[in-house]
Amino acid sequence: MILVRDIRLPLSAGEEQAFGQALRILRLPLGKVRQMGVSRLSVDARHGRPKLVYTIAVTLKNEGEEPAFAGASPCVALRQEPQFCITPGIRPLEGRPVVCGLGPAGLFAALALAQQGFAPIVLERGPALEDRVRAVEHFSATGELDENANIQFGEGGAGTFSDGKLTTRIGDSLCGYVTRVFLAHGAPPEIAWQQKPHMGTDLLRGVITSIRKEIEALGGQVRFNTALAGLKVQNGALAGVSTTAGDIPCKALVLAVGHSARDTFEALMDGGLAFSCKPFSVGFRAEHLQSEIEKSLYHDAAGHPALPRGEYQLSQQVDGRGVYTFCMCPGGQVVAAASEAGRVVTNGMSYHARDGRNANAAVVVGVGSEDFGGDPRRAIAFQRELEARAFQAGRAGGLYAAPAENVTSFLEGEGRLRIGRVEPTYDRGVVPADLGSLLPAGLAGALRAGLRAFDRKLAGYASPEAILTGLETRTSSPVRLARGETYECTQLPGLYPCGEGAGYAGGIMSAAVDGLRVAAAIASRYCPAGD
Repeated sequence: MILVRDIRLPLSAGEEQAFGQALRILRLPLGKVRQMGVSRLSVDARHGRPKLVYTIAVTLKNEGEEPAFAGASPCVALRQEPQFCITPGIRPLEGRPVVCGLGPAGLFAALALAQQGFAPIVLERGPALEDRVRAVEHFSATGELDENANIQFGEGGAGTFSDGKLTTRIGDSLCGYVTRVFLAHGAPPEIAWQQKPHMGTDLLRGVITSIRKEIEALGGQVRFNTALAGLKVQNGALAGVSTTAGDIPCKALVLAVGHSARDTFEALMDGGLAFSCKPFSVGFRAEHLQSEIEKSLYHDAAGHPALPRGEYQLSQQVDGRGVYTFCMCPGGQVVAAASEAGRVVTNGMSYHARDGRNANAAVVVGVGSEDFGGDPRRAIAFQRELEARAFQAGRAGGLYAAPAENVTSFLEGEGRLRIGRVEPTYDRGVVPADLGSLLPAGLAGALRAGLRAFDRKLAGYASPEAILTGLETRTSSPVRLARGETYECTQLPGLYPCGEGAGYAGGIMSAAVDGLRVAAAIASRYCPAGD
């Protein structure tokens, strides 16, 4: 793929003019082109007359010719197709590998193992996606929570009910390979070239199910509604796993349980594994009108049909803590993401079209090992305590209603909620509450300072209409299970910590890549027992 950057055009221009300019820069005949798309589009409003700034992605019918055109200009770059190759191991693996968790990490680990002939057994504590969607919709409508089928648990993991972002900062070459897998399973073609690709929760669901079906077609077995209960150890190494449906002999286990599997973490700690504290963050969801965000980002160009839905990412250091926005969902909604009874958790979600009236994002402050004396159980207990406070604060509005207040009210500690043009989208309803009182004073103070800084960086962020809904506590796993260079647990041979829950990923793309890396570590060491 060839990228042609810094194509500057007036607001009256459109994609066709940008495509034509890219071809002229490349000196490339249209007949050689297989596909063109807008990788990035921004607005340069620095000199009074706004201009659209395009990056155009071009793929040739003969991809082998692309390097010859990539040197046409300093603004042209070549993006190489990623490869994922495994040199098979020679030591037979006794029995089938087990993958615990069917989020992005477990999904891609199982896929890679299945493609190498290992026929993995996949354990997922929740149901298949169709049943999971019904459970989420039932909870949204009634407040009746299934602790194993919700926005955190079930086929696809927590990322299934999100914006479906495929952006990441890990810079791993396998990100492109993950994208190719998604495309092969029905993802929209533009994710191949967009700088900030996303699928949306609606399209992501079908892609996940398609990948799972490929695992099964290759001999893998997915056991839904089956949770990991413990490990069996013999001679200092993994010998099997205990599950809610019985025991399974196992010499290689991929532990990809996700960031919310607290009962699994505790069972493994009780069984003798030592976890460590890992930094995570807590806060709430901020909602603004999407149109107002775009006015702040695009200025006079706001509303131009060529521009993408406006996104932002803000951060500020406050007294040694990071305050930042996370998982911004343009045109999305705030969702009820509880996975334990009597606890309220918020998260954000968008559909592919991102056509909702509101923008939302997590506004959170970091906490770390020093806040919990290095005790991972205390870190988990802290999350639970905040979620229980949020549940009680919203209780007057019904089961799993959430506490909320205007940004300006939070800044002044007033606990007031006035609904104007920004209507809360949290599906279980909201109740006016003093959000600051639900958090430790130091964290609430840091969040207030961060919000004031965000308002200076993005005009209108502290608008009187903007609304905060709380609490957001599941930004990432609070614990980590140590592993070595071979991806194997340093405490237990045969156990492979993987993905967000083990503390090695943060988001769909990085979790999928980690799943591939772990699977490659197993497949390059072993061969299937029947080989």
